[in-house]
Amino acid sequence: MKFLLSIDILIPHGLGFIPSLAYNRDLLWFWPSSCTFYSSSSLHLLELDTSAEEATIKLKAQEALNLWGKVDVLINNAGYSLKILAEDATLSDFQAQFQTNFYGPAALTNALLPQMRSRREGTIVMIGSRSSWNPIPALSIYAASKAALRVYSETLAQELSSSGFPNIRIVIVEPSGFRTEQNVLGYPMQVPTDPDPAYDSLRARIQANLEALDLNQSGDPDKAVEVIVDAVRGEGRAEGKEWPLYLPLGRDANKDIETKCVKMLTAVKDWKEVTDYLDINQSQAKAELI
Repeated sequence: MKFLLSIDILIPHGLGFIPSLAYNRDLLWFWPSSCTFYSSSSLHLLELDTSAEEATIKLKAQEALNLWGKVDVLINNAGYSLKILAEDATLSDFQAQFQTNFYGPAALTNALLPQMRSRREGTIVMIGSRSSWNPIPALSIYAASKAALRVYSETLAQELSSSGFPNIRIVIVEPSGFRTEQNVLGYPMQVPTDPDPAYDSLRARIQANLEALDLNQSGDPDKAVEVIVDAVRGEGRAEGKEWPLYLPLGRDANKDIETKCVKMLTAVKDWKEVTDYLDINQSQAKAELI
């Protein structure tokens, strides 16, 4: 089974995938050239910046395919977390975050889909975030990019299934906070050169909370990787289970997703008697009660 793992320098514990995937398997790993790893016949390293132009991403994908002729599993784990208040951010901040976290992974996915369709099988693992389900101050742009990745993945899965490719599987992984070697929480918030003092207190509280949480998360990244690998292979704890389109990882992710779903269902229930009666030719019996 040929795995392609796309990882960004700011999520270094992606190397937890190495012992899990490379054992008696072939693994291709996209990783910055500044990092070095052990030599292995089952490990091939290629460098890819997911913020690169689409043409560059396509060329790198083809380079991966040239090694074996196929990629069975694509793991889109590349990304970084921009910590900035929404009003402090510029359009360039939004664009840079989405380029790395969404546009790049989408381009890499599209570059590898044709060979998966030609074989009528393949697996794509999208690494999302629980922050796209639970509003966290200073992570609005990051969460938005992960929410975009989720909706794109949901729709892509539907398109593939509806077009006769049900064996090209997509799983959207929504991790909790995990204790990685260089966690994204550890570096300072981005603040404008002339910040609005109205947000000074909030900025200070956010930075203090992030620093306190950094490297104190309860999640074990090795255990999380083991669950993903089991799910992809249909082995271990995933044996006998149906393929999951969604895979929340950790108690916090489960809790945040449950909370968001309850909020949405409550909103539907509270407004249903009003919003159910908006069709052009629909009876106004209920609408007249408004």
